[in-house]
Amino acid sequence: MDKKESKVLERVTIRFAGDSGDGMQLTGMQFTSTTAQEGHELVTLPDYPAEIRAPAGTLFGVSGFQIQIGSTEIHTPGDQPDVLVAMNPAALKVNLKLVRRGGILIINSDAFQGRNLTLAGYETNPLEDGSLAGYQVFPVQITTLTRKALEGLKLSVKEKDRSKNFFALGMTFWLFSHPLEPTINWIKQKFKNKPEIVEANIRALNAGYNYALSTELFQTSYRVEKAKKKPGKYRNMTGNEAVALGFIAAAKKANKELFLGSYPITPASEILHELAKYRNYDVKTFQAEDEIAGIGSALGASYAGALGITTTSGPGVALKTEFLGFAVMAELPLVVVNVQRGGPSTGLPTKTEQADLLQALYGRNGEAPIPIIAAKSPADCFDAALEASRIALMFSTPVFLLMDGYIANGSEPWLIRDPQTIPEIKIHYATDPKNFLPYKRDPKTLARMIAVPGMAGFEHHIGGLEKDETGNVAYDPDNHDHMVRLRAEKVERIGEYIEQPKIDGDPEGELLVISWGSTFGTVFTALEEIRKKGKKVSWIHLRWIYPFPKMLDNYIHNFKKILIPEINLGQMVKVIRERYLVDAKGFNRVRGLPLVTQEVVEAIEKTLED
Repeated sequence: MDKKESKVLERVTIRFAGDSGDGMQLTGMQFTSTTAQEGHELVTLPDYPAEIRAPAGTLFGVSGFQIQIGSTEIHTPGDQPDVLVAMNPAALKVNLKLVRRGGILIINSDAFQGRNLTLAGYETNPLEDGSLAGYQVFPVQITTLTRKALEGLKLSVKEKDRSKNFFALGMTFWLFSHPLEPTINWIKQKFKNKPEIVEANIRALNAGYNYALSTELFQTSYRVEKAKKKPGKYRNMTGNEAVALGFIAAAKKANKELFLGSYPITPASEILHELAKYRNYDVKTFQAEDEIAGIGSALGASYAGALGITTTSGPGVALKTEFLGFAVMAELPLVVVNVQRGGPSTGLPTKTEQADLLQALYGRNGEAPIPIIAAKSPADCFDAALEASRIALMFSTPVFLLMDGYIANGSEPWLIRDPQTIPEIKIHYATDPKNFLPYKRDPKTLARMIAVPGMAGFEHHIGGLEKDETGNVAYDPDNHDHMVRLRAEKVERIGEYIEQPKIDGDPEGELLVISWGSTFGTVFTALEEIRKKGKKVSWIHLRWIYPFPKMLDNYIHNFKKILIPEINLGQMVKVIRERYLVDAKGFNRVRGLPLVTQEVVEAIEKTLED
């Protein structure tokens, strides 16, 4: 032990991979939880198949969890893993191409035989044929050693094998100098009614740690120093958890009940699960029979005076379309969360994409403008939910909040906000029944007068037919033209009440990079590398996509070239070209994964050279 070396790393990327039944997501989350408690910066990327239990040993059944940890600020889960823990041949086959050359491969050698090799498409054993030359390979009999550690427990072989992920986790904890206690405490709590499982998992965890400590196979462990963060109390949160808390905070600040009407759909379902835990905070959750009922119930709750929200993904938005138009016409506050995934149709349910932008902008009949805000990171989902709710209530309008699978399931440390620092959300209700006109508008915001139903003197019609200022149905052509223009102008005026993004870099020059949503972290990291090379590039990250921030008018024509990286085939490029008449170029990948930093770096450099 004394001869073993310990190295300090600034950043490291680790990927756990195995069958979808190997517990890789749990393993990754436990490693993440301990990493967060150790005070490191981190960003995670859960990457798993849509099937709950795909056929064991197959390539499409591989489940992965990637985490980058660091002692300095980081914004992505890492391009190339430095360490891959592969529980079977399929996991190695799928993930080897991602691993940095020279990286560490910790492999469950027990699984590299017979049928498993065939299912993964290996004609020869990669542990024996020399194909892994160039990597640091650590073959470990994880299955055998786990069973040995669990000898004497009254568990079947199948049940014992379920603990092998904890053996792998124990090895990884030793490799990165992490303590075991947080996971041991979690195991005791999680399986408190199953003492045999508690004993098995703790034994496997300790066995993995002690194996790595004592074997001559591992001669070096690594340590990442604590990150220097802004003082305060942090917790690790996924985007779905953060957006749920953001809505609760918004409802409290608006002095309203929170109502979520939703139909389960990957990757948005966790928001429903999360909010269901907070019934003591005036939160009501309703799992509807379909997407249409989900948004309909949320609109009804909004009309009755609550903060109404509905959550879904692209296919669900398609089903909600009619009610979206109704919300625009009735001018009711509503927040629609779209956690984007690979499409079209059911597409890639568990993978990420940014391909619903045009759907959010234009996917309705008639002139039906809906403001759109996009969250940039898991932690930012909290503030995006707050902001979307503020605008929805202030302007009495539906608002789209765009997230995607990457930031919804990914996590990072979040500085817990002091509730006193969050501004109140003020709502101006109608107070004079004698002069109440339901479509009389605030002269500044153009928001219509809001009256909670059931109050004497404030009775009025509500529905999808066109109205005049009195709230009565009106088919008059000029009135319709007037109301259509008012609703459009109301959304445009939101631009005067939102925080303007700051340009990062010079206000004019050769190249302006524009990004939105979850590409924030990748573009941030890519520009760090570009600027280290002495190259000048400016950057604007858009939080509000509709309406665009007014500052964009001031800068977009000051640059010779504009580059927009997106996880789609160029949807924002289309919008920017149409709005500003500039020759914007796109960098586009639709692989169901976040953009790769190095590819964005190369795209920026190529744009500068052209």
